[in-house]
Amino acid sequence: MKTNENWLIKHAETEAKKDVLPLSERAGNIIGIVGGLLAVLFFAVHQTQSTGFFTSSFGTAEMSLLYISLAVGIITTAIRALFGRKNLARLFDIFGACLFTVTLAWLYVVFPFNFAHFADVLPDFLKFLLQWVTNDIARTLMIIGIVVAPAMAIYNALMYVLVRRELSKQTRKAA
Repeated sequence: MKTNENWLIKHAETEAKKDVLPLSERAGNIIGIVGGLLAVLFFAVHQTQSTGFFTSSFGTAEMSLLYISLAVGIITTAIRALFGRKNLARLFDIFGACLFTVTLAWLYVVFPFNFAHFADVLPDFLKFLLQWVTNDIARTLMIIGIVVAPAMAIYNALMYVLVRRELSKQTRKAA
């Protein structure tokens, strides 16, 4: 147990030293925001054009969970880019991971998708990027997400507390 504690403390110390993001990483977060907006657009086009990707089971609850989860991800990335602090964004990461877990679990149970139509909104020359995704592959990826997202929430909560403690030590030393 002592080794795990030491590893966590050392990791938190390292994370505290890297809390302020360099300009390049902040720019990368802006690219992440654009990617998130493209994901929202991708699903919105599927929904508005009735491509067949969303089945009749895709109701208001499913739509709300999907788009709110995407929005929280975009907001978290924007906070990281705007403030340039990793630890501040961890609070939003924790909330986002919890919401993402609930969203994935709900969508897994309801499964309002038909992945045979997943690539339908892409131009023909890009369809190969997503045509390989089947319902079974999507379900498998969702299960992985249902397991990984809560683990990330726990990790981020732990890192938030430990890094915050380390940052406050650094502030006291500087004063």
